[in-house]
Amino acid sequence: MLTAVDHVQLAAPPGSEDLLRRYYVDALGMTEIPKPPVLAARGGCWFRAGAVQLHLGIEGAPGDEGPGRFRPAKKAHPGLRVTGIEAYAARLESHGARVTWDDGLPGHRRFYSEDPVGNRLEFLEPLIRAYGPDS
Repeated sequence: MLTAVDHVQLAAPPGSEDLLRRYYVDALGMTEIPKPPVLAARGGCWFRAGAVQLHLGIEGAPGDEGPGRFRPAKKAHPGLRVTGIEAYAARLESHGARVTWDDGLPGHRRFYSEDPVGNRLEFLEPLIRAYGPDS
């Protein structure tokens, strides 16, 4: 039986760890968590905010940093629930991240953004019902 999502892994190109740290720590407000030594040798970074963990694993070998070598997924993404979505979007924009609002999910405010290596992230906040279920 499944009980929870432990983490989501996203891919990143070799040598991108400092860019990722600036985005995930500074812009998103996450905390970097240490990787076990055997995994740390592979590169990448792990981040946490509350119960949410995002792992950024290196895809490709050193020297594969050239243009067009790394391709992030176009559609796949984690959906991250936030509170104060307007302020959170403004925070990301103040750090240079592009925010694209989308009203296609009923009952939610949401936007998409990309990390510095092109991984797509969805941020959403459920709308609070103004009236009770019997209204």
